[in-house]
Amino acid sequence: MSKRAARLGDDRVTEIYRRGMLEDEQPEFPVAYEDLRDAAHEAMSPEGRAYVHGGAGSEETFERGQDFSAWRIVPRMLRGVERRDLSTTLLGRELAYPVGLTPLGIQSLLHEEAERGTANAAADLDVPLCLSSLSSTDMETVADRLGDTPKMFQFYWSSDEDIARSFLSRAEAAGYDAIVVTVDAPILGWRERLIERGYYPFLEGEGVANYFSDPAFRDRLDDPPEADPEAAVEEFLDIFGDASLTWEDLQFVHDNTDLPVVIKGVLDPRDAELAVDHGADAVGVSTHGGRQVDGSITAVEALPDVVDAVGDEVSITFDSGVRRAKDAYKAMALGADCVFLGRPYAYGLAVGGADGVRFVLQNFLAELDLTMGLSGRRSVAEVDRSALRHERDLP
Repeated sequence: MSKRAARLGDDRVTEIYRRGMLEDEQPEFPVAYEDLRDAAHEAMSPEGRAYVHGGAGSEETFERGQDFSAWRIVPRMLRGVERRDLSTTLLGRELAYPVGLTPLGIQSLLHEEAERGTANAAADLDVPLCLSSLSSTDMETVADRLGDTPKMFQFYWSSDEDIARSFLSRAEAAGYDAIVVTVDAPILGWRERLIERGYYPFLEGEGVANYFSDPAFRDRLDDPPEADPEAAVEEFLDIFGDASLTWEDLQFVHDNTDLPVVIKGVLDPRDAELAVDHGADAVGVSTHGGRQVDGSITAVEALPDVVDAVGDEVSITFDSGVRRAKDAYKAMALGADCVFLGRPYAYGLAVGGADGVRFVLQNFLAELDLTMGLSGRRSVAEVDRSALRHERDLP
């Protein structure tokens, strides 16, 4: 059992109470998610708020995706939970916790530290991080900050095969542990908060660090991005994404990397089966944070069927709508091997850079540890579907 995780929640609560009572020191940042979000909105620019908050269209999927209440936790008593083990295994690698950071692009809109701050916090706590292709900091710099911390690279497929191939090669050379192919964004969703502002951050050269630093991308330019950033942005817009892709095209990824491949953005068990048939090592259940298809099924609604379809064959990751530890616990009980946070850590970054992300993660992991213990579960392996009951099955 991991000594670090044995009494994680108890230690965090005791630390906060001691500081409050003995040193008259209150927590540096808001503890409740809603208060953290409000503080982050105050700290961010209007453009940053429009980019991070909300979802596609009427935001129905975004709003419903935060509601895990149909599944209720069933606590068990007198189970000897004085020490808990939060370690788990994903893609053959042991993780200290079943929690990671989901890919979030353009973090410079949130804080000047951007992905460097997020990576520093993740490395301090040994929390896995998945870096977006659309990061404000290039993948090599982020990998260096993370060191031995588990890391994945989220791969947005360029219509230029040389660039796509270069991204895969660079990620592997930089030491990333897996490639996460996001399949739910072949085109951008209808995001009214951005549309009503007429704001598209890439036109300002935000979120393109991996492209501007890529040798294959630079080969397409008459002048380097440093000399003519406007032309480089236009070239990026021309080659970003490829809506013509099909399942058969996944062979390109396998042909160009030896890393495990995660297919992220799956909501239908039939697609989960196709992902496995085409070589996926893991399937990621996600609605892209509710930012793509307005009115779609939510990630937590989709998770049980995907797990039933392929959970015995591959690892399952989960994101979208996770706000508190109870949400992660429920996703784990429904079969997720690792749950990835999005907006909570984004708001932590906005209010305090690396310190804010670290604060959010420390509290989230502590609450998850306490939720496990108070529910009578001593290890992640014990958090299975018997830990929940659906509301339709209640008396």
